[in-house]
Amino acid sequence: MKISVNKGLSIVLIIIAAGYLIMAYQLPEYIFVPVDADLVPKLLGYALLILSIFFFFSKDIDTDEQKAKRVIPKNDFFILLGILAMILLYITVLEVIGFVIMTALFIIASSRFLGYKNWTVLLLTSLLFAGSAYSLFNYGLAIRLPAGILPF
Repeated sequence: MKISVNKGLSIVLIIIAAGYLIMAYQLPEYIFVPVDADLVPKLLGYALLILSIFFFFSKDIDTDEQKAKRVIPKNDFFILLGILAMILLYITVLEVIGFVIMTALFIIASSRFLGYKNWTVLLLTSLLFAGSAYSLFNYGLAIRLPAGILPF
């Protein structure tokens, strides 16, 4: 029996959802909070599981047009690898350099890599977003993000 692409993907997603739910149920529970920290991960895990099951049973007509859309051009593949490398670098040095600097640099580097040319808008957007997100999390929500080499 030949399994279609959608059915194969749905099986992989069901396995990922099951593993995710197993890990979500291992999160510690807290007694004195109205909404526990494990609520959102469990909801997301169940949503992925349910949608994966629906995806498995959905009709799948594999046309030549769909097959042609699945082929990734070589240039796009290298762009995806470049963005993946930037994400891994971002994750690796985030703690050392800090959220504000690394987020701004990531936005600038990835936008330039993808072809955006307007430096003024790029610098303003990256600095405003990184600074606003840092302020919101650190001061508004009391969730500490890594400051890194910055003194605040």
